[in-house]
This record gives sequence, structure tokens and C-alpha cells, in this order.
Amino acid sequence: MVSSKAKTVEQYLAELPEDHRTVIASVRDLVNRHIPDGYVEAMNWGMIAWEVPLSRYPTTYNKQPLPYVALAAQKQYYALYLTVCYANSAQDVVLRNAYADAGMKLDMGKSCLRFKKPADLLPGVIGGVIASTPVDTLIAQYEASRART
Repeated sequence: MVSSKAKTVEQYLAELPEDHRTVIASVRDLVNRHIPDGYVEAMNWGMIAWEVPLSRYPTTYNKQPLPYVALAAQKQYYALYLTVCYANSAQDVVLRNAYADAGMKLDMGKSCLRFKKPADLLPGVIGGVIASTPVDTLIAQYEASRART
């Protein structure tokens, strides 16, 4: 599944095969345990997304909520999108160093952490990365990035 047309997280989970649903549900629980107050869980971009709602910050360049974390089941892997690692190089360094210290391979692009099973994740580190950025900080980072363009 590359992109879902589900309107709710429950619909998204229901359309997944059981083995994929189990993995996505466990990572979703990890995110929900660590997500700072003010972000909302929704379906956006065909995946589960935790974002700053437009009611809190409506002035985005694309009229979409500011994304913070997203989670999806792809065909060959699962993807956890950690935009804080893209926007905040300090969190990217934390994540990359933790994987190196654990002797684990990190399969990550600019913000997309790809994994095949939950054991490929470092839940304590990922939870810390997710917990690291309150909504106001993300908005400030976004505004600073737009001021440079």
C-alpha cells in the first residue's frame, strides 16, 4: 500500500493486512505515547499523520496542516516520517548517533525512516525525538525557514 484513500485512522488500519496492521498499530502507540500536546492525529497524504491543525496555524504555504510525524505501510517496508529530523539537524544527529552506537543500520532519507519490523526501531530514541519539539517550536522553525526564501 503506497497511499490510502481512507478518511480515518480506523479505516486505514482496517484496510491493512493483519500483519501490517499489528506493526502499524504498535508504532502508532509509540508515537501517541510521546507526541507533545497540540498535535492532532489525522489521515493526510494517504497515511497517518500527526500535525499542527489549521485551526492553530492556518498560514501554511500549501494551505495544509504543518506535518510533524507520519506513519505508513508501504509495499516492501514501513515508513516513519520524522520531519523534526529534517528541520532540526540536532535531532537528526541524535537519531543517527543512537543507531550507530547500537550497531544498527539506519535506513533513512531526509526525514523518512524505513523499517521492515518493529525490532528495526529504537523506541526510546524515537520516542525522545518525537517528544522533542512542542507545537510552538515547530511553528517557529517553519516561520524561520519561510523567512529565508
